[in-house]
Amino acid sequence: MKNLLMVLVFLVMAACGNSLTDKEKQEYTTKGNEIAQASFKALSEKLIEQMKMGGPAQAIPFCNVQAMPISQQLSEQYDVTIKRTSDKWRNPINKPSERELEIINNYHKLISKKHEITPIVEMDSNNNKHYYAPILLKANCLACHGKVDEFVSVKTDSIIKSLYPNDRAIGYNEGDLRGIWSITFKK
Repeated sequence: MKNLLMVLVFLVMAACGNSLTDKEKQEYTTKGNEIAQASFKALSEKLIEQMKMGGPAQAIPFCNVQAMPISQQLSEQYDVTIKRTSDKWRNPINKPSERELEIINNYHKLISKKHEITPIVEMDSNNNKHYYAPILLKANCLACHGKVDEFVSVKTDSIIKSLYPNDRAIGYNEGDLRGIWSITFKK
């Protein structure tokens, strides 16, 4: 009986150790928002620059080669791991984890019910802190992520398919859930 009691105490303590206080959630939400906004700004500024210089024919190859290094540089700068992922990913490297897919699917459900979607901060079983936030598609993203023949030209679609043969990141409308920011804070 005494051993059972000690096991129960240990389990309760372990369970309590895997949650964040409201204050910690707010702190990580603020940090996550800052990092996600900085990442979006860095990536979008570069893509807009490429679009101005040569349209999708220049921006898509640039994104193919430079998006990951830009994210990696920001990950190092903020001492986190930054990932953009989606249920309709373009690059298989960005395929969502099981947990990320659960969050994406939950966001889709909330959107379908006209509920507000907000960032999520949580701690996993290894005490890693995670920040997840929705990425909603902006109008200027439709040239590469919209519907073919409506927003995406056939030429652009062929460039996408040549660089991303298993592309799923197309067919969106403005305001659709494109995916999520998934940021893991290093200990």
